[in-house]
Amino acid sequence: MNRSGFNQTINGLDIDKDLQAQLTYTFDWSEWLGEGDSIISTSYEVKARRNDPTPVVIISDGMADSGTDTYVELSGGQADKTYIVTSKITTANGLVDRRHFRLNVVNRSA
Repeated sequence: MNRSGFNQTINGLDIDKDLQAQLTYTFDWSEWLGEGDSIISTSYEVKARRNDPTPVVIISDGMADSGTDTYVELSGGQADKTYIVTSKITTANGLVDRRHFRLNVVNRSA
């Protein structure tokens, strides 16, 4: 899986998002998929924090035309909090897998 833009840590994949940013994050599954296989469905989920006044919101999610990439567009979140974003896919060959990353919401204002 292409992890461009993500940092590999002892806890898995991490990426920072500004408090006010609305950004799209992409997973490239091409290295994981078998030859001739493609993604037929995907879903994303953000693990909700209890009593979070400004949760991370999924604006949109889906698959790219390539059949090997999935994306999620995220907004919101609370500064200095970390959220777990999970992608679940099903392939044309009937395989199912999940991957997640940690989204660190930071305040980048001066």
